[in-house]
Amino acid sequence: MTWTAAVAGATGYAGGEVLRLLAAHPEITIGTVTANSSAGDELGEHHPHLVPLADRLVEPTDAARLAGHDIVVLALPHGASGSLCAAIDEVVKAGEWGRRAPIVIDCGADHRLTDADAWARYYGTPYAGAWTYGMPELLHADETVAAAQRRKLRSTRRIAVPGCNVTAVTLAAQPGVAAGLIETSQVTAVLAVGYSGAGKALKPHLTASEALGSARPYAVGGTHRHIPEIIQNFCRAGADAGCVRLSFTPVLVPMSRGILATVTAPVTDVVLDSEHPDEVLRSAWRSTYGTLGEGERLVNLLGEGSWPVTGTVVGSGLAAVQVAYDRDAGVATMVCAIDNLGKGTASAAVQSLNLSLGLPETTGVAVEGVAP
Repeated sequence: MTWTAAVAGATGYAGGEVLRLLAAHPEITIGTVTANSSAGDELGEHHPHLVPLADRLVEPTDAARLAGHDIVVLALPHGASGSLCAAIDEVVKAGEWGRRAPIVIDCGADHRLTDADAWARYYGTPYAGAWTYGMPELLHADETVAAAQRRKLRSTRRIAVPGCNVTAVTLAAQPGVAAGLIETSQVTAVLAVGYSGAGKALKPHLTASEALGSARPYAVGGTHRHIPEIIQNFCRAGADAGCVRLSFTPVLVPMSRGILATVTAPVTDVVLDSEHPDEVLRSAWRSTYGTLGEGERLVNLLGEGSWPVTGTVVGSGLAAVQVAYDRDAGVATMVCAIDNLGKGTASAAVQSLNLSLGLPETTGVAVEGVAP
């Protein structure tokens, strides 16, 4: 069976990466592509690398133009998906969509958070409700391998793709959270983030003259919108909601794609009392992700002493993960590298979509990087 997919917000970075993956997906045909300010352009003006789609006309974004597709991917600015989804629901209720309601995948933030108060604090727009969270590898309390989230994704038609920084921090640290090996009251995360994570909007600090040769922190001091989402994931993995404290600092660095998340947290007595604390930590990560070639296909726990780098995962849906015990500081050092547009956005969308469609999870997802 072949499904049709429409992409709204098709001219942005996330929309372009979704289209790149869908164009190579053996079971999906790309239908309508839409945007707002670039409506009326040919897609090739914005994504010249998508040669087979270059002459597609970018249409205005509205529910009527998306109607009839089996899949709708929303790659819109935060706050824009809620109203469009409401319009899609109205078209479906009116019987004007087609055979059945579509699977809708939101690459924005509108449907990620389960706490309306957290949404109001960090986003300040009307809360649109939570959808099924699009991270198949997400652990639930008392799990050693991710099973519950996959079950949810197999039975849903509404998917919220995680934030890219959230994905990196969650995959780095969740085995320690679930196993009770780190103190979630003192988690520190510092991330090196590529400039595509800031989107296409033309701003002075995003120009080459400002960015090249310079590193720039942003959303410092507990203001970044991904903080409540990371805490939500830690709580789902078993952390006490009232005891999670996260210091989160992203830093823009002069690369176009990629995130390198370094997460540290004090270890618990389970680790401190062990004769082999490094092995206690690694065994939890090994139980969660497996080893190379076994276990999670898209999360690679590196060999001991090898550390993630962004260059090896660029262009792929992979995450590279490592953990070590810092004896002098008494902390676990947990590192994850992803492509922010790959595993951080588009690959996660396609991976989750595959589960909803009943397809093999990695269909259409690049499982090799493009280094160097």
